[in-house]
Amino acid sequence: MKVLAFNGSPRQGGNTAAALRVVMNVLEGEGIETELIQLGGSGIKPCMSCLYCFEKKEGFCSQKDVLNSWLKKIYQAQGILIGSPVYFAGVPSEVKAFIDRVGLCSMGSGYKLKRKVGAAVITVRRHGAVGTFNQINSLFALNQMIIPCSNYWNFCFGGEPGEMVKDEEGMKTLEILGENMAWLLKKLQ
Repeated sequence: MKVLAFNGSPRQGGNTAAALRVVMNVLEGEGIETELIQLGGSGIKPCMSCLYCFEKKEGFCSQKDVLNSWLKKIYQAQGILIGSPVYFAGVPSEVKAFIDRVGLCSMGSGYKLKRKVGAAVITVRRHGAVGTFNQINSLFALNQMIIPCSNYWNFCFGGEPGEMVKDEEGMKTLEILGENMAWLLKKLQ
């Protein structure tokens, strides 16, 4: 089994990457392979609504950037984590482009993400975590994916790099998310 973790922050070693690593460590401890992919700063382009993905029905996009290579990995994986910081009460632009394009490519090819496991991991300084969480979960829900939960929303609080590890409740929430995601993946396997 494999879970892909997409770091939506342009800061490669920042709070979002650290939060994803908490979940990934639990998954790896349960024997599930993980891979961290740097989404933020990748230059992924927004969806053009050309509907090539619906016309071709192959699960891929007409645009020539990194997304199609990621889609190949996504379709082979059993789970997806999307980590995002909060920018002006929502996801950063590259995370939004990823959500739109992955979602349409999957839907246009007969829901290639159906029954895969997907979870959002949010890092936030103060405000906007719920909206960001819901934006990412909409990708999962609209593509008929299964969303594991923790004992609270999958958020960590902190502004400066490394500060979120001081959020003990947030760290525990992410560990529980990892446990529940691993349990669910094993049940589905």
